[in-house]
Amino acid sequence: MTPPLVAVAHGSRDPRSAATVRALVDVVRAQAPGVPVHESFLDLSAPLVTDVLRGLYADGHRTAIVVPLLLGSAFHARVDLPALIASVTASCPGFVVRTSDVLGADPALEAVALDRLAAAPRHRDTGVLVSAVGSSNAEANAIVASLAARWEDRLGLPVSEAFASATQPDIPAAAERLRARGVRHLVVASWFLAPGLLPDRIARLAREADPEAFIAAPLADDPRVADVVVARYATAVSGLLRQYA
Repeated sequence: MTPPLVAVAHGSRDPRSAATVRALVDVVRAQAPGVPVHESFLDLSAPLVTDVLRGLYADGHRTAIVVPLLLGSAFHARVDLPALIASVTASCPGFVVRTSDVLGADPALEAVALDRLAAAPRHRDTGVLVSAVGSSNAEANAIVASLAARWEDRLGLPVSEAFASATQPDIPAAAERLRARGVRHLVVASWFLAPGLLPDRIARLAREADPEAFIAAPLADDPRVADVVVARYATAVSGLLRQYA
């Protein structure tokens, strides 16, 4: 029996977020014929990943691959998700659930985020904010900072990371950092998969700093994101097969 692919996103009170995840999962289904593909969420949206996994077990599946739809390996990936999976397998004897790597800073996702900037107005004194959720995990934040450094070299523009929560620099501080370098026009790149409350906050704060700021769209509606999800699944399945060969 082909292991199901269970894509798990964070979840949000904003219905646009879950709708975007469901649309992404529809593309994954089209790209992975023959693989049972299910969307799920850690919290706030339905169905919950625990309910999906228990439903698969009840249907006779004894293996499943969970693919976290997360752009960083922080608390949700390292703590929340493993705990939820453990709560399921503890009550489902013989159920093997493997978790793939997060989507992370995959080159394909980086390319999508950069392509989103193509429509931005061109000014000599433009700077770019790479906006992300922010984390208490320094390693996760460092990945965003490394994106900003690479993009500055590639674009030939001042670029700064900017976070919505949990760490600095936040949007006002990052905008001020760029202004100190002569920037007068802001372009805000999105390191988010889906629209929601945090991207909205970022857009509001960016427009307080620059009323004409260009705000790039989140990433998930690009088919390259689905490519990465399928690739994470395939790698996890290969690892599972090697383990039981």
